[in-house]
Amino acid sequence: MPSSALRILIAEDDPDISNLYKKALEKRNHNVVLTASGDTCIQNYLDNLPPTATIHKPSSRVAMTSKMDSSYHREMNYESSHTKKTGPMFFVESSYDIVILDYKMPGMNGMDVAKEILAVNPCQRIIFASAYVEETLRESVKQLKLVIELMQKPFSLSRLIDTVEDKEVYEELKNLNLNVARIRDAELSHQTLMDLLERLRKIQKNRAF
Repeated sequence: MPSSALRILIAEDDPDISNLYKKALEKRNHNVVLTASGDTCIQNYLDNLPPTATIHKPSSRVAMTSKMDSSYHREMNYESSHTKKTGPMFFVESSYDIVILDYKMPGMNGMDVAKEILAVNPCQRIIFASAYVEETLRESVKQLKLVIELMQKPFSLSRLIDTVEDKEVYEELKNLNLNVARIRDAELSHQTLMDLLERLRKIQKNRAF
């Protein structure tokens, strides 16, 4: 059994698949919350922010969400990028240890959800479940300016568990993303993409794709 239970938020529009994830992870004593769309996922994430959260430069969607009502403003320390000159602020303790996002969903897709979550919490660990790993990696570098953990669909439940419980992967990704910072504003060539994919594959111990 894992050393400690993880709090996991999942966005997956296929209920049969998401319920399989939930059952497998709960057998490992993890706490799992399912959402069936990108919209309900980000709403759940925002609704469960710690009351001490500090948001720096939120996206327009975060600013418009029902969570940002008058009572919420009283609970949260809202900092504007125009008034805070010491750099981005974000809360340290997230309500979820991991967010697993289906890359292709109707309406608000996984990439859109990741943008919103990272705007609130740049340190959130996110895993994309995608049948299109090259496309997903390319778009994560282009849109998120980061390499995000990937799992290629379809994958076994044992691989899901191994990926989720490997906490070293996220730490190793930080080093990889330092290098990504140098290429993210340039055109991402096919060879650079393949190199990143291979490095990510090694970090994830060749088990995710």
